[in-house]
Amino acid sequence: MHVLITGGAGFIGSHLAESLLKSGHHVTVIDDVSTGSLQNIQAVQDHPRFRFVLDSVRNETVMNLLVESCDVIYHLAAAVGVQLIVDRPVHTIETNIHGTEVVLSTANKFSKKVLLASTSEVYGKSEAVPFHEDDDSVLGSTRFSRWSYACSKAIDEFLGLAYHQQYGLPVIIVRLFNTVGPRQTGQYGMVIPRFVRRALQNEPIEIYGSGEQTRCFCCVFDVIDALEKLMACPKAPGRVFNLGSDEEVTIDALAGRIIRMTTSKSTKKQISYEQAYGRPFDDMIRRRPDLARIHEAIGYRPDYSLDQTLNLIIQDLRDRLQS
Repeated sequence: MHVLITGGAGFIGSHLAESLLKSGHHVTVIDDVSTGSLQNIQAVQDHPRFRFVLDSVRNETVMNLLVESCDVIYHLAAAVGVQLIVDRPVHTIETNIHGTEVVLSTANKFSKKVLLASTSEVYGKSEAVPFHEDDDSVLGSTRFSRWSYACSKAIDEFLGLAYHQQYGLPVIIVRLFNTVGPRQTGQYGMVIPRFVRRALQNEPIEIYGSGEQTRCFCCVFDVIDALEKLMACPKAPGRVFNLGSDEEVTIDALAGRIIRMTTSKSTKKQISYEQAYGRPFDDMIRRRPDLARIHEAIGYRPDYSLDQTLNLIIQDLRDRLQS
C-alpha cells in the first residue's frame, strides 16, 4: 500500500512513517517543516520506499499529484502548540482550515480514504469529564486567540464529516489528547519536553497558572498503533474517535514527578498565564477522554503508563542534549 502522510516530518508523523515502512508500505511525506523538522525523518530519508516532498498541503497542484498516486491519506498537517497558536492566530486558522479543504477536495476527486487528526481542544471548557465524542463543545470568547485552534479543528471535523455524508468519502476523525514521546519539541509550548529539558539542566520549571489543571498524556507509540488500526477498521469511516490515555495528572504533580525521575535540582516556579504568553489567556481545568468508542472499534487500551513514557522522553532529551 502507498500511504501519504501530510505533516509527516512532525513529531507524530515521523513516528507513523517509520512504523508504516516497517510494515512494508510505501510512504510519501509532504511537510513544509514550519513546525516539523528534517531531523525527525533522518532515519528513513534514504529508505527505498520513502519519499519526502518539501511543500505545503495548500499547494493544490502538488497535492493533486501526490493524492492521485497514493492509496490512503493520514492528514496530520496542522498549526499546533499553544505558544504558536497564541503568537500566530492567522497562520493557525489559514493552515488548519484551508489545508484540510485542499486535502479533502483532492481526496474526494480521487476517492481516497482519509484519516483526519483533530484535537481534544474541540471540547473547549466543557466540564462534562470524561469527554465523550458526542458531547457539546464549550468554547471561550473570540478575544482569546487560543480558541482559534479549537474552532479551526472543529471546522475541519465538520468538513470531513460533510464530505463523508454528501459524497460518501471515507473519512475518519481522530481527536488526539496530549500525545507525547521521544522527538517532541517544547518550542511551541508542549509541556512535557519543556519540563524535562528544564529538569535536565537544573533550571526552574515554570508552571503556568495554578498548576491544578489536569491532563492525560498518551505515548506516541500507542497513538501510532491506534491510528493504523483505525485506518484499517471497516466501521471507522464517518465516525469521530477520542484517542489518548485516561491516566489523569495535575501539571504541578507532573513537574514534581519529572524532577524526581531526573534526580534534578530544579525548583517549581509558578507564573501567570499573562506572564507566560504576554496577553490574557483562557484555559480548561480538566481534560480526560472517554475511550469506550475506540476500545469497541479496535480494542484500544494504552500500553504505556505515564512513567514509562516519561522515561522514554527523559532518555531521548538527555541523549540530544549530550550530542
